[in-house]
Amino acid sequence: MRLDELDHRIVAQLLEDGRASYAQIGERVGLSAPAVKRRVDRLRADGVITGFAAVVDPSALGWTTEAFIEIFCTGATAPEEIHDSVRRHPEVVAAYTVTGDASALVHLRARDIHHLEQALERLRRERNISQTRTSIVLSRLIGRPTGP
Repeated sequence: MRLDELDHRIVAQLLEDGRASYAQIGERVGLSAPAVKRRVDRLRADGVITGFAAVVDPSALGWTTEAFIEIFCTGATAPEEIHDSVRRHPEVVAAYTVTGDASALVHLRARDIHHLEQALERLRRERNISQTRTSIVLSRLIGRPTGP
């Protein structure tokens, strides 16, 4: 699907404030509320907008420690196998296959260092994970929901 400039501006407004009304978005992009609704409905139907969610500060929920873990797998492990290995762990908030030596990069959140260590030990017990390398996040410099 090809997005025009108004579609991009509507998506940007929703990323900034997912609770904005169609009228509020319309004022900002120069459309009527019904026109914005039609475009949002089309963007949802076309799979551009896949859902709406609350963005919550993890530390407010007690998840104050985060880390990025490089995962090294045995042999030629398919992305689906890596997905199956990491998806069971509730501390994993995102996972990516990557270029370079590692097979995947996992973003993990935990309550504290002890919880992080427990989560890492569980990850390391997965049958296809042979090694991990962990970088603990000291501070978040930028945290955008997505790009422009």
